[in-house]
Amino acid sequence: APEPIYRQIVEQLRRMIAGGQLPPGELLPSVREVAGFHAINPMTVSRAYSLLEGEGLLERLRGTGMAVAQRARRARPEAARMSLLEPRLQDLARAARELELPASRVLRRLDQ
Repeated sequence: APEPIYRQIVEQLRRMIAGGQLPPGELLPSVREVAGFHAINPMTVSRAYSLLEGEGLLERLRGTGMAVAQRARRARPEAARMSLLEPRLQDLARAARELELPASRVLRRLDQ
């Protein structure tokens, strides 16, 4: 089953924050802007933003909207950022096993 849209938004924003593409203080597009651009229900975007706010990655600025929390980048040590890759690493490992590819070869390819 495909991942729910709000989860896709959450994961993408987590990666962008962890990777520094969205720095602390950066304003996010409004719920309506995101919903309109992607032709999705505004409640879907609102749910994603609220979840990230609850995690401390976003903060609501009165009269301005949502922004990346000032402490968001610092709150994500390398281990936490690495954990964001975990689902993809599991998918990669599963695919490598199904294709009967040795782990050493896959790791060499990742290192390129």
